[in-house]
Amino acid sequence: MVVGWSLAQTSSVEQNFTKKEVYIPMRDGTKLFTIIYIPKDISKSNKYPIIMNRTCYSVAPYGETNFRKKLSPNPFIEKEKYIFVFQDVRGRYMSEGTFTNMTPQVDHKTKKDVDESTDTYDTVDWLVKNVQNNNGKVGQYGTSYPGFYTAVGTLANHPALVASSPQAPISDFWFDDFHHNGAFLMSYFKTFPVFGVQKTKPEKESWFADKMIKPTSDDGYLFYKNMGTLKEGVDKYYKDNFFMQEVVNHPNYDDFWKKRDLLPHLRNISHAVMTVGGWFDAEDLRGPLEIYKTIEKNNPKAKNTIVMGPFSHGGWNVEAGKHFHNDIYFGDSLATFYQKNIEQPFFHHYLKEDSRTAAKLPEAYMFDTGKKEWKQFDDWPPKQTEKRTYYMNSTGNLSVKGDNPKTFSVYVSDPNRPVLSSENYKDMNNFTPKNYMSEDQRFASYRSDVVTYTTEVLENDMTLAGEILTKLKIASSSTDADFIVKLIDVYPADEKANPDKPVVVYANYHQLVRSEIMPARFRNSFEKPEPLIPNKGVTIDVKLQDVLHTFKKGHKIQIQVQSTWFPLMAINPQKFLENPYLATKDDYERAEIKVSSGSTIEFEVLK
Repeated sequence: MVVGWSLAQTSSVEQNFTKKEVYIPMRDGTKLFTIIYIPKDISKSNKYPIIMNRTCYSVAPYGETNFRKKLSPNPFIEKEKYIFVFQDVRGRYMSEGTFTNMTPQVDHKTKKDVDESTDTYDTVDWLVKNVQNNNGKVGQYGTSYPGFYTAVGTLANHPALVASSPQAPISDFWFDDFHHNGAFLMSYFKTFPVFGVQKTKPEKESWFADKMIKPTSDDGYLFYKNMGTLKEGVDKYYKDNFFMQEVVNHPNYDDFWKKRDLLPHLRNISHAVMTVGGWFDAEDLRGPLEIYKTIEKNNPKAKNTIVMGPFSHGGWNVEAGKHFHNDIYFGDSLATFYQKNIEQPFFHHYLKEDSRTAAKLPEAYMFDTGKKEWKQFDDWPPKQTEKRTYYMNSTGNLSVKGDNPKTFSVYVSDPNRPVLSSENYKDMNNFTPKNYMSEDQRFASYRSDVVTYTTEVLENDMTLAGEILTKLKIASSSTDADFIVKLIDVYPADEKANPDKPVVVYANYHQLVRSEIMPARFRNSFEKPEPLIPNKGVTIDVKLQDVLHTFKKGHKIQIQVQSTWFPLMAINPQKFLENPYLATKDDYERAEIKVSSGSTIEFEVLK
């Protein structure tokens, strides 16, 4: 989760802005703490639009004499000046009310019903009526959880709200952030104090700080290895954590989770929306893609744009110079390119020019992570593609021609000896991991509990653009199992070294391009899980998130299939339980898993 940028006091902001702290009343009487930075040269003849960020991560520094170092992560936006607004959402820091994770959206509202969209409306309405010499236009943005507040804020339908940019937004905690297809992200275990401890009074500091789990070693794997089962970890650290208890008590996609799905509500949006994401965002990759697609489908009048770059979570907010993700170099000054050529023109056009006409931006501004260059499309996924189906043959070959479907690959999955999700042990100490999304997968390909399928050397470039679906035809000796599918770009054996990464062997590098997990228990329904019948064949569909990646001539395409992915994902005991979060070590079962040669991967290739 992106908490924000530097908050240290500097003279430039103080010299050019007046800071005001106010409590803005919501329709139910709850007051939300709001900080407003107003340009000092504002006047009746020099009006400014409002640009707003609503967050659960604190709007510090507090106090009207304490100024932020930056008012925007984008220096081009800050330079041209806006009225900058920051608000603590309900139940967080200095705001009143009770905090709810992914506040359920209320479709049929009475005058007393509140949700994040009504809080957005009430805030916008107060600002345009009470901040003198604003120009009557409001924009909003936010990254990560604030991206959710921006996305749900698009439903405010206030006439002054003309531009929204949800960035790395969450759409549904069942499919993004804390779960992937209902499988629990163990790598998020240390984040729960931030989201599962209620404050009892106004707070300027993090009241949950003493609940945070501190690293005891640079080797982050040791914590998860020594913790034991998820149940043991919860019992030790989080018996009183309301969010963890909600997770544990709702192992299936029941009404608790469905109410927190934003996507069905994204209708009747008519203003400009630019959704931003990173192809290597280990936290919120699905959110931006699904929010964009849903708005596009349900809101034909909306000026709807999507941007996806070669960034990790929120990486477009910080210029890195030479831009790497993990070991892979993608170009220079990529965050600056986005900030200058995409984000600043978006807000400038709608807030300072003509909000009734579309900005001069493409429908989709997407980065090809194989060719390492920006591309523009009129649609996303692009229409100029052709579908390809490749078969996972028992010979280990990935081919357009299928082998005898009665043949199969076989591996033994042992929950007591899981496949590692990464070799970056220090990264496992982070708030959430970042680097595994493009990491070299050779360490996994050498294991007997990972089956691998690889094409011949490509004779021409092949650009995958859009959605990916794998159809695994499997039989397991167990009553449950997870299935992880990884799409990998295998570099040539003579790939040159990079002088900026002298210890990295790029020859035969197995770069992870996309990956996803699917619990077999949810193969037919997320609401009603079903056990596997031992040794009976079934199909497990694993949908991988979109890609735009060119597999270059001389490279190979590889698929890896496995059933453990630790400590990224919680261990599946491989024994069907009504609540797998309560599994003990005694529930762990080895499983012999067969993958039929009739298994396929389907993707779209750009013409």
